[in-house]
Amino acid sequence: MSVEAEVLLQEAKESIEAAQNYRSELQQRLQGLSQARKQVRGSSTHTREALRRHFQELQTALSRLLSDRLNALLQEVDAIEQDSVSPLDDCQKLIEHGVSMADELLREGEAALRCGISDKEDKLCSFAKKALNIQLDSLPEVPALVDVPCLSAQLDDSLLHVMRERVARHGSVSAHPPVQIEELVERPGSVLVRWCKVDEDFNPQDYRLQYRRSNATQYEDAYIGKDCEFLVLHLDPHTDYLFRVCARGEGRTEWSPWSVPQTGYTTLTPHEWSPGVDGYILSSRKNIAMRSDANPGAGGVLYSSSPTYFCGQTLTFKISAAGQMDKRDSVGVCADNHSGAESLQRDQAVCITTSGAVFVNGKEMTNQLPAITVGSSVTFDMEVVSLFPISNNNPSDGGTFKLRVTIGSGNREVVFYWLLDQVVDCLFFGCSFTHPGWKVLVF
Repeated sequence: MSVEAEVLLQEAKESIEAAQNYRSELQQRLQGLSQARKQVRGSSTHTREALRRHFQELQTALSRLLSDRLNALLQEVDAIEQDSVSPLDDCQKLIEHGVSMADELLREGEAALRCGISDKEDKLCSFAKKALNIQLDSLPEVPALVDVPCLSAQLDDSLLHVMRERVARHGSVSAHPPVQIEELVERPGSVLVRWCKVDEDFNPQDYRLQYRRSNATQYEDAYIGKDCEFLVLHLDPHTDYLFRVCARGEGRTEWSPWSVPQTGYTTLTPHEWSPGVDGYILSSRKNIAMRSDANPGAGGVLYSSSPTYFCGQTLTFKISAAGQMDKRDSVGVCADNHSGAESLQRDQAVCITTSGAVFVNGKEMTNQLPAITVGSSVTFDMEVVSLFPISNNNPSDGGTFKLRVTIGSGNREVVFYWLLDQVVDCLFFGCSFTHPGWKVLVF
């Protein structure tokens, strides 16, 4: 084959490979378009159903309210009518009784006038006595029309006007939610969720984060507050979770539409305390340790069950209960889980004491952090700075490992370098409390 033919063959192969990559990219974009179309169609259907359901509920509720108000007004009319007609009925009965007595008296008087002369005197005397007893000059009082109720209904169109204005402004349809999830960062047994505002005209007052397993149907609240990130704990590794966020505008009570759900997961084993250590009680998930009454006053370190802390991560100790302080009390990170130590204030470890002192390989630094109390959060961040010469390029042969460590507590932090005499891929964490009452969560 000539050189020219080989060049043409090579160009053909490169063109075929480029065409394959181009087709693959186009197919991925088609898939993305399909997902976008599915999202538009699905969210439109869901929005229609939500609008119909909401306004149907409003119609039912308004109809019930109007019906209840009408019945209340009708009952008020019935009560006024009953109270007003009752005395009129009593007066009518009295007048009708008087008319009946007057009719009877007239009949007797006319009969007395028509009778014979022999009986006329007796009958006239009897009629006169009866006429005196009836008191023909006494008449019952009939109320004037201005003194009896004349019912009417006071109705106007103000309610209709107000309702028309409110209904015209009620509800809205948005093409995009005002907040979206920006980043999902895996952490040991957890996922750090970060979100941001995407609508510049929207002024959020609070955010609301929810999550669920990918195979579940119901979301549950993870966070409500003003921050734009939250660490969702107690997640199972290698399990997909869906996260979504919404916001509430300033001065509003209703929440905004939800963001597009994002799928996240963690492959990192959750941090756990080592079980079975005398003097400590662990929670069911083993991420909370409490110093018990067993062996009060005795030292001893509770380590993690395995070296699960990696450089580049943030390790957090959250103090939820506190006991009596001791100079040996501390929380920190170490290269091994040496069981003979009374405290983390030793070689191959960095820690902070409950009084705020920082120890590096057993030596106290001059810089000090705030004392640890109930509600304190202590964070450890580490990154590899350098690896000093190692024979045969084999880390196991020894050398010096240099880490840049940042310990934060309260609103202060201390930054220093930590030298280890061996290379480690992962580190243990631990705590030591002398007296009972201390309770610490690690994540």
